[in-house]
Amino acid sequence: MYIVMLGAPGAGKGTQADILAREAGLPHIASGDLFRQALEKRTELGLLAKTYMERGELVPNEITIKLILERSNSPDCASGCLFDGFPRTLEQAKALDSALAAQGKSIDKAIYIKVPSEELVKRLSGRWLCRVCQAPYHIVTLPPRVPGKCDKCGGELYQRPDDKKGTVRERLKVFFSQTIPLIEYYRRQNKLVEVDGNLGIEEVAKEIAVSLNIVASSISLSRKREN
Repeated sequence: MYIVMLGAPGAGKGTQADILAREAGLPHIASGDLFRQALEKRTELGLLAKTYMERGELVPNEITIKLILERSNSPDCASGCLFDGFPRTLEQAKALDSALAAQGKSIDKAIYIKVPSEELVKRLSGRWLCRVCQAPYHIVTLPPRVPGKCDKCGGELYQRPDDKKGTVRERLKVFFSQTIPLIEYYRRQNKLVEVDGNLGIEEVAKEIAVSLNIVASSISLSRKREN
């Protein structure tokens, strides 16, 4: 089973991808992790990607696809894997489909964790970090005991520029402009599964499991911070 996981920043996609990978016994291929690993190992593709990243440019689809396929061709992915963070655009989805088809493979399902924009803004703009130890907090779901101070070290809490409301709204605007065509692409193929991301973590995980005919009774998790 080859699955694509889709969701806006703040939707909890990373958390659900971790759970699904464990429950389904699938390798979890996160594009961000692959780039970091390739850079650390100084692989040919990693060094090539670095030249674009250092210029502040997007890594071309050709390089990203090669990196993804290199990982998906590993023996542990022979019977399936979970793609997380890729594809992000319609162009990337078509390129991935073509590359998989050449290997006699195809995407089985695309899971979209759907959360209203205003809820995403609330989730993302409520995030704060400690300047000293980088411990994360959330003004609604995980507030510090003393406003503005870290529970662990007493350091000052601050908000990253990316988490300020204006920036968050712009990030989401870009995400949805790229992702709506992608969602429709998988819908037309009857591969799209939409899940209500407003539910609790376990409820979302169980809905995803049911949609894939995975036994969900074993799902038990400790609270993880949203992605």
